[in-house]
Amino acid sequence: MRPLLLGAVAYDPKVVTIWDGFARFFGEHGLPFDYVLYTNYESQVEAHLDGRIDVAWNSPLAWVEADRVARRRGRSARSVAMRDTDQDLASVIVVRADSPIRSLADLRGRRVGVGAADSPQATLIPLDHLAEAGVEVEVLRHDVLVGKHGDHIGGERDAARALLADAVDAACLIDANHLGFARDGTLPAASTRVLATTGLYDHCNFTAFEDAPAAELARFVDLLLGMSYDDPAVRPLMDLEGLKAWRPGRTSGYALLERAVDRLGTLDPWLAGRR
Repeated sequence: MRPLLLGAVAYDPKVVTIWDGFARFFGEHGLPFDYVLYTNYESQVEAHLDGRIDVAWNSPLAWVEADRVARRRGRSARSVAMRDTDQDLASVIVVRADSPIRSLADLRGRRVGVGAADSPQATLIPLDHLAEAGVEVEVLRHDVLVGKHGDHIGGERDAARALLADAVDAACLIDANHLGFARDGTLPAASTRVLATTGLYDHCNFTAFEDAPAAELARFVDLLLGMSYDDPAVRPLMDLEGLKAWRPGRTSGYALLERAVDRLGTLDPWLAGRR
């Protein structure tokens, strides 16, 4: 077998630790493996489409990008695996606990803090949720690390801080970060109230195209799905990557994001040059 080459985005220094560790695991289990890090998802998607990598660890927005360009070119993309923590997530729109705002309708015309422009969880899906409710708002973006698709919490944390500072009337966050910000003190206990919760959606996945090396890819997926959280060799890596188990990939959980990018025109400029 030749090495299977994976692409991942370096959104945090821990990414090197994670993939160095997983590379050792794969090698010890008979799969030659290497990885390449990219500074942004658009570069990674381009490299994947050009055949420079075999499989990509994609954000949900990168999945949509890869899938749409592939279909335009008569190719096919599939999700081969994902984390247990990538499935059935939700975002929340929160207000200060003492806010007079009691419904989405009360937000009409008010300031809403969101994450980076390309964050599915803290910008695109929540704004689509507001649009579905017929509520137009003034959007205040927090464009931290654009190109990394919200795979960090910088923009969301800034939106939460803006809410506390009364710079916005509401903030959009993934539910897990809302809870995490309460634990780490970013949002003091009982300082916020959930006004609305979006529908459920999925997050990252390993994406492969139809021409990926079949034997190597199959072995990669088998090793992922067989990985045990009880194994001390991989448990620290799984903790860093935020999962307890790998699951078979699926694409049914991207419907809300698909609707959001179509409504907001998020990908129109990028897709325009990729026929």
